[in-house]
Amino acid sequence: MHLTQRIRRAFIFMLATAFLAGWAGTASALDPVYSTYLGGAIRGYDPVAYHTEKKPVKGKRAHRVEWKGATWSFASARNKELFEGNPEKYAPKYGGYCAWAVSQGYTASIDPDAWSLVDGALYLNYSLGVREQWSRDIPGNITKGDANWPKLLAGK
Repeated sequence: MHLTQRIRRAFIFMLATAFLAGWAGTASALDPVYSTYLGGAIRGYDPVAYHTEKKPVKGKRAHRVEWKGATWSFASARNKELFEGNPEKYAPKYGGYCAWAVSQGYTASIDPDAWSLVDGALYLNYSLGVREQWSRDIPGNITKGDANWPKLLAGK
């Protein structure tokens, strides 16, 4: 076997090992807030804007706050103040993970355009199609999501 083939195989093995180690680690410990490395919590969108402007609005670097181990971005200083005064009111349910996925017992990322306000609470979904599926039984899915969320946080 040539040296380049050995190096290539060793590299692939190291990548696979790193992936599996990271995957196994995340299976047992769930971050309480869905966030990306670059976009922060809920992909950098302003959670307050869903409530006040009734639409997704991208947050700005100038208006950020750390809460529950994630960086939250806001479109304005006023929205940041509202969030800081009552983060539980404005933060999305289930840490911003897909509400449908949580109702089914797992987590998934979100599309900021796939959202719903239900009784003053913000719910996000993986996609517009998944939001449509979630919307078919919102009360039932919220009941299941509320039951599954503590188990998911505990890694069960």
